[in-house]
Amino acid sequence: MELGVVGLGRMGQIVVERTLAAGHDVVAFDIDEQAVEAASDAGAESADSLLGLADQLGAEKRVWLMVPAGDPVDAALDELEPSLDGEDIIVDGGNSHFEDSLRRAEKTSAAYLDCGTSGGPAGAELGFSLMVGGSEWAYEEFTPVFDAVATGPDGHGRMGPSGSGHYVKMVHNGVEYALMQAYGEGFELLHEGRYDLDLEAVARTWNNGSVIRSWLLELCEEAFREEGTDLGDVADHVAGGSTGTWTIQEGLEQDVPLPLIYQALAERFGSRTDRFSRRLANRLRYGFGRHEVKRE
Repeated sequence: MELGVVGLGRMGQIVVERTLAAGHDVVAFDIDEQAVEAASDAGAESADSLLGLADQLGAEKRVWLMVPAGDPVDAALDELEPSLDGEDIIVDGGNSHFEDSLRRAEKTSAAYLDCGTSGGPAGAELGFSLMVGGSEWAYEEFTPVFDAVATGPDGHGRMGPSGSGHYVKMVHNGVEYALMQAYGEGFELLHEGRYDLDLEAVARTWNNGSVIRSWLLELCEEAFREEGTDLGDVADHVAGGSTGTWTIQEGLEQDVPLPLIYQALAERFGSRTDRFSRRLANRLRYGFGRHEVKRE
């Protein structure tokens, strides 16, 4: 397959590299010329504009958008729209709100797949988890690329109609908030409790056979190994919050109580007083997403 990739940040470059590694062709575009150069060095054909990318893709266009959620997605779609028809497929791999994805699917001439993407920069080696919404034929058509970008055939799935992929990813992120908060609170008690503990050793031990083992717990071990048991100068400031807010809003609309996710979101918004649990959450966001670690 020939794939156009628009947006060549950390995640977009991974889409390019894994697609190329699976033997597909890639045409790449970004407003950052250095990012385009990096994709070209990896083996992609470069485009100098969105319309140029569309022209290079030929009759049946397969385009993966990996641009920031919100206006950048709409701007890219508006620019591509004159070149699209019903035989073309657009994948939105960003963290868009599911209602925006529904609107875009109705408006766009091409088949529109909303693709929740999880795995962060670690996906360069392992592959992503992809939660896809949209028409079945478009999903099936895109399966060879999804196989390449995900961890494999089991790493992606069609969740349902348009909007469902980003809906599932939204809830995924809400669960992530609560898990990070639970680890943070547990390690805070160990840190402040009655024993002088090596928290790296605790995390390593828990992650070998215990009920609460997970990748996030591996990242706890990494954080304590690299920052020290007291987390050094990692600040008590946890960024992010949009997808957690959306999850809580949807819970209110559906009359579904989400007390753990709400509390985790409240902790993020309240991260103005020093808390060990939030400092660990700050460092964990670097572990899985290479987000900037705010420091004191």
